[in-house]
Amino acid sequence: MQYQQTIAAPFLMSGIGLHSGEPVSVTVSPAPIGSGRYFVYGDAKIPANTSVVAASQLSTELRQDQSGVRTVEHLLSALFGMGVHNACIEVDRPELPILDGSALPWVEAIAKVGITAQVEGDRLVALSEPVTVRRGDSFVTAIPAETLRFTYGIDFPSKAIGEQWFSWSPTITNFAEEFAQEIAPARTFTLAAYIDQARQAGLIRGGSLDNAIVCDGDRWVNPPLRFDNEPCRHKLLDLIGDISLLGFLPRAHILAYKASHNLHAEFAIAIAAQHLN
Repeated sequence: MQYQQTIAAPFLMSGIGLHSGEPVSVTVSPAPIGSGRYFVYGDAKIPANTSVVAASQLSTELRQDQSGVRTVEHLLSALFGMGVHNACIEVDRPELPILDGSALPWVEAIAKVGITAQVEGDRLVALSEPVTVRRGDSFVTAIPAETLRFTYGIDFPSKAIGEQWFSWSPTITNFAEEFAQEIAPARTFTLAAYIDQARQAGLIRGGSLDNAIVCDGDRWVNPPLRFDNEPCRHKLLDLIGDISLLGFLPRAHILAYKASHNLHAEFAIAIAAQHLN
């Protein structure tokens, strides 16, 4: 049996949706054993799992029937990084707030209310064979291993970012503490050259220098960075949020290169298919 935890008390967070630019409030509450993490928007209850993940630009979206919520990856990463498996997430808009562009505000809120253990059990799930998804030279792969390890690589046409690699081998017993220190503070990022195009496409209407780090050629518009390789760490933050849709972490070395939210989701779906078989 897999171990399960929930938060000890509800908490409320408010902010602006990155893509909608609209104000949104979120209430995260404890949930019973086996309920998983799920969103409540209006009359809809949307589970945070691979069965409802939908293609979306520059974010992860969960959609069931005619209802959906998007930009869920930072909160899901924070919950999973802090070891929260069961939680009710009520929203008054169909997009979560971007806050400061990282998972740190969510992590701090979770730490403040505390966590309640529900079921003791295994923290990692073994893979029977490697799993890989790819598009062109972008890929995500999981290789069965004795311990959990992540390696992420990015490559951007900007001297300030360029090619970066980050490898993280968390201690399972201290996963939450290490996640909070090494992954959660990393903020979302973009290139200045992409901003107008994204806004013309109806995206990042709520984006600002307060919730993203912006790269313009060989410089950062709003330094300082929280880590020298903050962009690469943020991509790993996103990956953890997206593969948390599995509801478990595989016992594997997970490697990703130039991957997107959609590729992360395809990867989670592929692992779910193996696990269910």
